[in-house]
Amino acid sequence: MNSKMMADVNQSRKSYITWPVLALMDFVTVIGFDDLIYNFQNQGLSVISSWVIMLFIYVIPYSLMVGQLGSVFSKEGGGLSSWVRGTSGEFLGYFTAWTYWAASIPYVVDTANSVVVGLGWCFNGNDSLENHLSNAKFALLSLLVFVIFIFIQSRFKNSLEVLSTIGGVAMFGMTVLFVIMTFSALVEGRHIATQPFNLHAILPTFNFKYFATIGMLIYAMNGAELVAPFVTRMKKPKSDFPKAMIMLAVMTAFLTIFGSFSLGVFFNAHHLPNDLKMNGSYYAFQALGRQFHVGNFFMYCFAWTEVFYMCALLAVLLDAMTRILISDTGSKYMPKFLRKTNANGLPINGYILTCVLSAFIIGLGVFLPDMNDIFNWLLNLNGIVSPGVTCWIFFAFIKIRERETQFPSEYVFIKNQKFALVVGWWMLIVTAVATVLGIAPQDVSQFSETWWYELAINLIAIIVLIGLGAIMPYVTRREQRSSIGEAFTKIQWIGMVSVLLITMISSFYLGGTHLAMRWWYIGGLSLVGIILIILIGKKEYTATK
Repeated sequence: MNSKMMADVNQSRKSYITWPVLALMDFVTVIGFDDLIYNFQNQGLSVISSWVIMLFIYVIPYSLMVGQLGSVFSKEGGGLSSWVRGTSGEFLGYFTAWTYWAASIPYVVDTANSVVVGLGWCFNGNDSLENHLSNAKFALLSLLVFVIFIFIQSRFKNSLEVLSTIGGVAMFGMTVLFVIMTFSALVEGRHIATQPFNLHAILPTFNFKYFATIGMLIYAMNGAELVAPFVTRMKKPKSDFPKAMIMLAVMTAFLTIFGSFSLGVFFNAHHLPNDLKMNGSYYAFQALGRQFHVGNFFMYCFAWTEVFYMCALLAVLLDAMTRILISDTGSKYMPKFLRKTNANGLPINGYILTCVLSAFIIGLGVFLPDMNDIFNWLLNLNGIVSPGVTCWIFFAFIKIRERETQFPSEYVFIKNQKFALVVGWWMLIVTAVATVLGIAPQDVSQFSETWWYELAINLIAIIVLIGLGAIMPYVTRREQRSSIGEAFTKIQWIGMVSVLLITMISSFYLGGTHLAMRWWYIGGLSLVGIILIILIGKKEYTATK
């Protein structure tokens, strides 16, 4: 009897997650080498100061808030939508799940684009892919990547989550290697490319451009909510979770500060390449290889690591984001045809919707001047939608602190209720403002033709992705009231798909490269939206008894 009790105790101890492991798990989801590149191009060497500021006034409180939310809703698994549902009702819970899923669409498209770019470096050893691919071919290759990985996901399931974790750790290893080798190069007398390299160079200029790029910093640093379900699996969450977050902060500080410093060594922060966001990671490791006379060795190591990680991540995202949406919203707000699964339990129509919306996002950017502009625009779109979804975290935190007796927690971030609410509102307001300011296009001349076009497609993408979430409950009600159990007849489906295809195909032939034709393309998509709404409104159905 005693030996059995002892075995149970040992088994329970084995199931605990230690705070260093949790910190490492969280770190993989929070920051990566590409995040350093993106923000280095936005702010230059002054991004070092921005990383420090964001670390103390944003990342640490954000992570600790997530810890309390995960502890409060441990029985629901700690998902973001369950936090909002538990505090504000079913509909907001559904809408949170939808916006979280919608925000993932630009992310998976960006991931597919990164796979294509990475393969170009793996096989060409340089940045010549842009010279060989038109915008249309780049878009088609990205769509092909989607199709391939949806097929892969149907064959290999949970193993790909393991692969993405391995890839994430490998990516972290490459980043640490880059920092260490950079300091080794300085010891050997490497000339610093950014001049003057002084205190003034790392101080930011607080203007509109600076504040418009904060959304990208938030996009780079969010993701801590993914480890929230593991808080309750710690032996002493009240004391161990803060330790994990301190370790996370130290690791993030090391990577962001010294990583950005290292980039300033190899790149002149005052004259950066225009394609740094798309190719900067490869340029960096290429420069490192030249410094140590090993050619493209480091670049190829990074390129294959990037492709491996992005491929695994894409496959996991395509499955996880769709499953979360379908399973977490239930039948009350989500149409039956989207909840339909095949023989293997896969939400096949959800996959199709993901592909259609991904194609829509790719189509919006296809008329930008070149492939680099498409990559940059899509990345900046993530810097809008991702912080927007993060607002739900602070909204839920404010709600649980307003009703503390209703939402007890083993771990509490800031015991004083009033101060906790001030911090919660601060985080919500900062994130919301960064989201709105991020709508202003980046990486193009202000108020140029391309700037206005990017502003228009930013707004269209947001309206379509979020607007569909508002329409779905209405479609669900139509299904439930229909005598045939369907929201639309076959003729209506054919008509809607035909209008959409005609508009899309026409835009390729008539769009050209002129701004006027691009606006025609936008107008055509808007017209399709109006026609779809009219068709929905005209649907006749017979209420079931």
